[in-house]
Amino acid sequence: MDIIFASANRNKLVEARAIFGPDFNILLPEDLGFTEDIPETHETIYENSVEKARFVWDLFHKPCFSDDTGLEIDALGGEPGVYSARYAGEPKSPVRNIEKVLARMEGVPADKRTARFRCVVSYIDAEGQLTTFEGTCEGHINFAPARTEAFGYDPIFIAEGYDKTLAEISIEEKNGISHRGKAMDQLVCHLSQNLKR
Repeated sequence: MDIIFASANRNKLVEARAIFGPDFNILLPEDLGFTEDIPETHETIYENSVEKARFVWDLFHKPCFSDDTGLEIDALGGEPGVYSARYAGEPKSPVRNIEKVLARMEGVPADKRTARFRCVVSYIDAEGQLTTFEGTCEGHINFAPARTEAFGYDPIFIAEGYDKTLAEISIEEKNGISHRGKAMDQLVCHLSQNLKR
């Protein structure tokens, strides 16, 4: 089954393909010739997720899904939240975002560094029917980034029950516990049930 992922992020594509498995051919809009930005104009993760999926469905009228994700840090009143990708301003930079988070959390003790990733996945089928799925991953913010290549806030986020950041564990292990992995797994179950009918 071909399904379009409403994203331009190749790192997310790698994760998605690992979650969906061989029964699904995951494409990005750029694979179909669309290379412009997909709009994110709302104030909530849910609304942005739905907006991105509807935008791509309107372009191609094919099954598609989107995700929108935010990091919610309790000591920062839930920031960066919906603004996670551009927390340090334009152009968006994961490195500068991490630097801003760590600077704002300077002096915050270990037991007050609780946080969670929240992800909403929106799926629109061939008929235009919308279904949404949500996943969260609880954890805390490390005092310094892990020295590893990764994207987003993974180098400073340690999930509950782990002593390594998301950037330091395998993609298979991350997909099993992450916010995005949980939400996409619900979507895969939804699709598999419908395909069997």
